[in-house]
Amino acid sequence: MARPDGRLTHDLLPGEKGPQDACGVFGVWAPGEEVAKLTYFGLYALQHRGQESAGIATSTGDQLLVYKDMGLVSQVFDETALNALQGHLAIGHTRYSTTGASVWENAQPTLGPTAGGTVALGHNGNLTNTAELIDLVAERYGPRRRGELARGTTTDTALITALLAGDPDRTLEATALEVLPRLRGAFSLVFMDERTLYAARDPHGVRPLVLGRLERGWVVASETAALDIVGASVVREVEPGELLVIDAEGLRSSRFAPAEPTGCIFEYVYLARPDTTIAGRSVHAARVQMGRTLAREHPADADLVIPVPESGTPAAIGYADESGIPYAQGLVKNAYVGRTFIQPSQTLRQLGIRLKLNPLREVIRGKRLVVVDDSIVRGNTQRALVRMLREAGAAEVHVRISSPPVRWPCFYGIDFATRAELIATGLNADEVGRSIGADSLGYISLEGMVAASDQPAGRLCAACFTGDYPIALPPAERLGTALVDQPLLGDDGLATLVGGVGGGSALEQP
Repeated sequence: MARPDGRLTHDLLPGEKGPQDACGVFGVWAPGEEVAKLTYFGLYALQHRGQESAGIATSTGDQLLVYKDMGLVSQVFDETALNALQGHLAIGHTRYSTTGASVWENAQPTLGPTAGGTVALGHNGNLTNTAELIDLVAERYGPRRRGELARGTTTDTALITALLAGDPDRTLEATALEVLPRLRGAFSLVFMDERTLYAARDPHGVRPLVLGRLERGWVVASETAALDIVGASVVREVEPGELLVIDAEGLRSSRFAPAEPTGCIFEYVYLARPDTTIAGRSVHAARVQMGRTLAREHPADADLVIPVPESGTPAAIGYADESGIPYAQGLVKNAYVGRTFIQPSQTLRQLGIRLKLNPLREVIRGKRLVVVDDSIVRGNTQRALVRMLREAGAAEVHVRISSPPVRWPCFYGIDFATRAELIATGLNADEVGRSIGADSLGYISLEGMVAASDQPAGRLCAACFTGDYPIALPPAERLGTALVDQPLLGDDGLATLVGGVGGGSALEQP
């Protein structure tokens, strides 16, 4: 059964979840292709970027339909649902909530009416000027609407949708070029009306977005891996501050703001798939190089290097290669433990990390281990892992982390713990090491991590490690506006194909 509040549960280790990206987005314009199925497979490739809900919007040129539901992509869609989503263009979204509750109403794409039809939108990132945007919506909808929004009745994604849908005298493209410069924070957007696909990326390019080419169309996606899955060739990244428009006349580009690139370094550390390329750099290669740098900066006298699968694997390979210590698989991961509608019992919770990882006792017994992971957030996972390895017979456990200490929250689309919950807040590496029970602990240096990305330091956001935020933040009391999705625009008569949590579907009039 679902939780009473309709939310998906997090990992089964109490009080611990890793850093989560806000969302994955995908869009395709391809007449003659099964665009809903292309989008489904694209979202499948982006499942790691969000596991709470998924949705697809398609258009035949005359009618726009949306199907969305809570759960994984494979749980939300089946052949019947995809066959109902006909058309020549589509957008898709897979969500992890950073603002707004994890409920059906907050699933994307979101919808709104335009002068000529409908807009559907998917958003990866997080805006920092929602209070200002609420005021802007109020200018267009009046004081009553502003009061509703100020009480926390929408996500930032729905705010963008409301602004794009709000000008009856302009085309959607013209409205977008007026609205996009007013957004602050991180946003990689895919949106569409009945005839046109749009993609936009914030001027800092915090979250990734790439353009691909099909034989009979175009694709945009959060990562190049999603292009690979659908057989699209990589053309280029969507530039920071760029709006792409794709329709029957082809592809055209407009710039709505000067580019000030500061992409997220954590994409290289953890968020992106290892088979993705960002800014010309293979994510897998970057992680292997981080491991090599980590071995030079924090050597260990040990018998084996083992990864915490899967995110620690490339760095562990690099550490073993650089140090000469043999690499081994010492932990087996259950790939099917993750987000679920099932609420674990206390008995299951007490099993903790063993539901996710199990030691290979014959490999680690009596060995001095270097255990490589990508990051430490609260420390609960690493504490439980070290204890489990010792119980399995490890002689020593030396933990090595391929990112610096996470000490600051992210306001641009990654859901970290609060600063008070971050274990590195107020503790040095030796103190964190003692807290998790390790024989030693070593973090890669900021300089070593950045160098592994092959990007200039000034072109990367590392605020979660340094507290230096490249996009100005508003006062805390305005930044803290709680946003929860609700329809902004009232009854618009749009036909929306929706799926219920129980698996049913129906045509609904918003």
